[in-house]
Amino acid sequence: MTDTDNTAALLAAYDAQMRAVQPVPAPGITYEHDGPALRVVGQHRGFVTGPRDWGGVRGPELDALIARQRDFFAARGEAVEWKTRGHDEPADLPDRLRAAGFVPEPRETVVIALVEDLAVPTPGLPPEVTLRRVTADADLDRIAALETAVWGEDMTWIAGYLRGRLAVDPDGTEIYVAEAAGEVVSAAWVAFRPGTDFAMLLGGSTLAEWRGRGIYRALVALRATRAATRNAPYLLVEASDDSAPILKRLGFTAVTTTTPYVWAPAH
Repeated sequence: MTDTDNTAALLAAYDAQMRAVQPVPAPGITYEHDGPALRVVGQHRGFVTGPRDWGGVRGPELDALIARQRDFFAARGEAVEWKTRGHDEPADLPDRLRAAGFVPEPRETVVIALVEDLAVPTPGLPPEVTLRRVTADADLDRIAALETAVWGEDMTWIAGYLRGRLAVDPDGTEIYVAEAAGEVVSAAWVAFRPGTDFAMLLGGSTLAEWRGRGIYRALVALRATRAATRNAPYLLVEASDDSAPILKRLGFTAVTTTTPYVWAPAH
């Protein structure tokens, strides 16, 4: 199989298996269908996803579908994210989202790797750093504080999101922290999707002063090893511009991009 054929096969598997949301919603979250759109209600902001071709909806019908999602969350006084992928159809979907008041957030690269290539002994860490799996509320709050510090915006909602995932399926999400002298310096988690070929790597944020010291790589290797125990053949990451080059060096293949388009109330 050529590299092009391999990338196409990975993208086809991604489209078939990973465009939906978690099969079981966390407490307080509901899933609603509006034509081809799947609307997620009850998170820190609304979320809309759908199939690659958006069910063949085009032109004014697509504009109306977009407007209904915006207006639904506007009535709730909430922001909403419409998740697009770089290979979606129709090609004018981003333009129609912008026309409806949605604004693009930073694009991410969807990368996929074979678990067997990365499920290796954890690479060396700085001697003062340890990795630990966590479930306690206090640790989830510390992760949210880390994310807030790394990204410079309020990410406290992450603690509630992680609690919800653990409550619904305690074995379906594994959460890890890297600690030094009692401080959380990096955090990452892996979500397993039974019935699919993928384990999804999430998080991976590291404090600036601890970057470039092998912590991110170690967390990838640890989660790959855990995916191997679940017989998941592939790892999937929606990677930031900071993470994508690292992941490509580790052997991940870029298959597409994903861009959140967000509408938010004026206030």
